[in-house]
Amino acid sequence: MSILVVNSGSSSLKASLFTAGGGRRDFRFEHIGQGRLPDHRAAFAALMRELGAETPAAVGHRLVHGGEITAAARLIDDTERTRLESVVALAPLHLPGNLLGVDLCRERFDVPQIACFDTAFHATLPDFSRRLPIPQSLGLRRYGFHGLNYAHVARQLPGLLGDAAHGRVVVAHLGNGASLCLLENLQSVDTSMGYTPAGGIPMGTRSGDLDPGVMLELARRLGDDELGDLVYRRMGLLALSDGESSDMAQLLVSTTPAARFAVDYFSRQVRATIGAYAAKAGGVDALVFSGGIGEHAAQVRAAICEPLGFMGFRLDHEANLRHDTWLNERTAKPVLRIPADEESMIHGLVLGMLGEGQAGHD
Repeated sequence: MSILVVNSGSSSLKASLFTAGGGRRDFRFEHIGQGRLPDHRAAFAALMRELGAETPAAVGHRLVHGGEITAAARLIDDTERTRLESVVALAPLHLPGNLLGVDLCRERFDVPQIACFDTAFHATLPDFSRRLPIPQSLGLRRYGFHGLNYAHVARQLPGLLGDAAHGRVVVAHLGNGASLCLLENLQSVDTSMGYTPAGGIPMGTRSGDLDPGVMLELARRLGDDELGDLVYRRMGLLALSDGESSDMAQLLVSTTPAARFAVDYFSRQVRATIGAYAAKAGGVDALVFSGGIGEHAAQVRAAICEPLGFMGFRLDHEANLRHDTWLNERTAKPVLRIPADEESMIHGLVLGMLGEGQAGHD
């Protein structure tokens, strides 16, 4: 049976059709809102045209936020669809597009629709990483995101690192949305994003962590809608480059001082997070780059790693330029490049649910 996997990001739509014979067709719609695709609805319409008459046996959806649910996957029936609507405020840049895909696929295909949650991988976070320094009675905590790709990376590590995969590994998922995760024994023990996907390191249009006083001042100056738009769409690399671009690829080829500043700022913040994890864990044994920037921007990887020589991380210049799997010098600690593949993780979760007859609530 064929399985359709839908991964709707903040500025892209990726989908994969996995066939019973082991085949895979990938569909990519990038830069939504900036070119021929004005919004996610147009991107989904383009996907449906490319699928043609294909009818999958089930559709798996990447859902950025699962709320309090720790199960990796759940059937999207009417009750679950209503519950997902209730957590949109936790990821307003992502969940509307995620849920639009669910609704359009439910209209098109009378087959099980299964939600696979980015937050589920971080269910292993200890209290030191999960708690916020605010009263627990407020009911707010750190969730963590990009979990489907962190799970994919964790699944690849034993084959690459052997027993060392169970040590202290920092994975940098760097893209338009960006975060880092500290793995110990292949489980998440810390991650940079927190209550929402707006926290952590700077991203394309999101600031990452800010002084709470800055947010209070912005709230005083701006209304709720304008502040929300600023937080999710007008901060990060876009703001650091003085409005030049939120796209790292464009910033890297730009010759303006503002673009150079934005790239250097981003790289410095990633380094700072790696250093923080080393302090928390008593060291880092391996470093992994993933995500669009992490996979394709050799210049950014070099800027991140060059000051980390004191930790034992040294890049092989040629391997880095070739985008090899192994990026480190032979005598240095492992630095790996592992392409993101949330789709394969979702495919496995959907098959697991269908095979075990678990297409229901956990």
